[in-house]
Amino acid sequence: MTTLTNRDLETPAEATAGISDVARLSGLSQDTLRWYEKEGLLPQVSRGSDRRRSYTERDVAMVVMLAKLRDSGMPTEEMREFSRLVTGGAATHGQRLAILERHRTRIHARKAALDDALAALDEKTTHYRHLIDEGLDCDGHPVCADIAALQRRGIPS
Repeated sequence: MTTLTNRDLETPAEATAGISDVARLSGLSQDTLRWYEKEGLLPQVSRGSDRRRSYTERDVAMVVMLAKLRDSGMPTEEMREFSRLVTGGAATHGQRLAILERHRTRIHARKAALDDALAALDEKTTHYRHLIDEGLDCDGHPVCADIAALQRRGIPS
């Protein structure tokens, strides 16, 4: 996880960062950060006297968390609810935990499905490598030398 350090902040005493710093730290674009704020995914970010966004270390941590949730496929509405609950303080810990646990279950299910898909791909690539190595067609019959040469050229290096 990316951590905000004083070196990343505009002024260490105030512990704030500008939108470009937060974009760099979170991996999100500045437009995405603005959209997160507009859509209520991120609590209202304070602004300095120059009207520029001024993210606190806590804001940055929230942005990084939201980016991870989005990368893992959490629906926007659940991200919004999670963010709303964060502003509720310690009284909402249980509700936040429930959201995260539900999402964790979905991630594990998706991971299992991806593992199954990967196993099928591995099996099929092993099958084709065998056919090519042995100079066979899909029915197990030998192929002519020209076809065998074409088969071998298609093998990734």
